[in-house]
Amino acid sequence: MQCFHTINWLSYFSGPAWEWDPATQQFYLHSFLKQQPDLNWRNPEVRQAMQAVLRFWLDREVDGFRVDAILPIIKDSFFRDDPVRLEPPLGKDMGPAGWQDRRYSADQPEVHGLLREWRVLLDGYAGDRVMVGEVYTMDTALGAGYYGQHDELHLVLNFSLLNLAWDARLIREHVEGFEASLPPGGHSTLVLGSHDEPRLASRLGEAQARVAAMLLLTLRGAPFIYYGDEIGMLDGPIPAHRRRDPWPESSGLPYHSRDPARTPMQWDATPGAGFTPPRMRPDSPETWLPIHPDYRERNVQAQLQQPRSVLNLYRKLLKLRRTSPALREGSYRPAAGAPDDSYVYYRTHGDQTLLVALNFGAKERVLALADQRPGRVLLSTWLDREEHILLSDCGLRANEGIIVQLEPEPG
Repeated sequence: MQCFHTINWLSYFSGPAWEWDPATQQFYLHSFLKQQPDLNWRNPEVRQAMQAVLRFWLDREVDGFRVDAILPIIKDSFFRDDPVRLEPPLGKDMGPAGWQDRRYSADQPEVHGLLREWRVLLDGYAGDRVMVGEVYTMDTALGAGYYGQHDELHLVLNFSLLNLAWDARLIREHVEGFEASLPPGGHSTLVLGSHDEPRLASRLGEAQARVAAMLLLTLRGAPFIYYGDEIGMLDGPIPAHRRRDPWPESSGLPYHSRDPARTPMQWDATPGAGFTPPRMRPDSPETWLPIHPDYRERNVQAQLQQPRSVLNLYRKLLKLRRTSPALREGSYRPAAGAPDDSYVYYRTHGDQTLLVALNFGAKERVLALADQRPGRVLLSTWLDREEHILLSDCGLRANEGIIVQLEPEPG
């Protein structure tokens, strides 16, 4: 009779992270699905093989890589059991897996050495290369630590904003906490949409999704836009026979399904939404996931013709970001005395100062800032407002964000 002791590490999708393999008479580790065995990054042959993969693509002049799931890459060498959390986990409900304190199955010191090896490899190639990493945590200091001393990741994806309640104070505190944790000269990231989370417009509604777009494209740092958010795509209904995501089954929690946020991009009103024209799929009449039923009205082609569409808001925001020194590389400063349920901040570069005022609520607000300067509204989230205002008496409509070009301070 054989006896086995399996370490208590759980898969992020819940259930044991260890799977018995009858062919080898051994257990293997999988941090996610059992079809995704973990690699042993302590094995030099594994590291050499991955470096060969990176070189293969770098030799073909790719600009960089997105490194997925960095925290659990390397595990504790003594295979110690993870303790149970004593406090409720912050952020997204991960089911039973969320209650495990991954002290030994993630965030090991050796991960930093592995990233430094990859960074040296990227830096050895001519031109600009970038390594962007998913460090999924609500701990801003932990995430920022993966920049190293500018010798690990170029950018750490800050997914924590996805898991916070849509509250002006919480968002501001988290943005500023991440910035404060960065090494000198480090660049933050801004992520409000992801293939792992409900869509932005489904979480917040279209009005606040517009406010979120202005937040995303006016704060300091590198913004990441999830496909479809630029037209306000919604989570799609997925019938039972079309479900693909294995997470709900492994966790026992139906609401964990990520399928609704992964439906095909809606380009136009033709069959297949322009994502997959019928002539391209004669033997496969269905897309991998069903196209959202609203694709005939909500699509890129239609919104290009609508002056106040969500798509045109993104286009105007991107143009302003490209042409504004204050938004491209300016400093950030929160505005004192901002009204409740609003997030108000300055972006400044040289003699250009922009004020961004975002109303997170469904009631009108008056800025009434101590700053007495006049300014001109460059852009409203509703794309219907350009006027001269005074910051001491400027109204924000419900669910509205504005960008104001301020006149230079006297002297």
